[in-house]
Amino acid sequence: MPTLEEQIDITAPGDVVWDHLHQVEEYPRFVGGVREARREGASGVHVDLGTRGGTARGLDAATEDLRPNETMTWRTTEGPHLSGSVSLLPIDATHTRMQLRIDYDPAEAHDAFGGPKGFAQSSAIERTVRADLHQFKDLVEQAHPTT
Repeated sequence: MPTLEEQIDITAPGDVVWDHLHQVEEYPRFVGGVREARREGASGVHVDLGTRGGTARGLDAATEDLRPNETMTWRTTEGPHLSGSVSLLPIDATHTRMQLRIDYDPAEAHDAFGGPKGFAQSSAIERTVRADLHQFKDLVEQAHPTT
């Protein structure tokens, strides 16, 4: 199963980044293809995705804070097998490095979400994840500008 690892440096303290990461309702603002997201129970998340052709698809996931303000893991509980983690590493008092790891099955991802197959699919997923990270960085930094 391929693993995608990306990271981005955000100009905000780790606790601020952590708080934004846990505002599930904000996911449509920075995760491509997400139409709506909401908490379900203590550790569940439901996400409505737009897929190719405009049809909606739901995805359920479970999250776990392994080390609050440091590491969160997640895995799908319905649909294609996806799992991953987000880790926050302090750079200094006002900068945080966010590391994202996603494990996915390319065939399941293609069947669930469409798009290209093979290497082209992996490249498309990487581009999407990088764009999402930059959107998240912009969201956090606009909400908490440094002085």
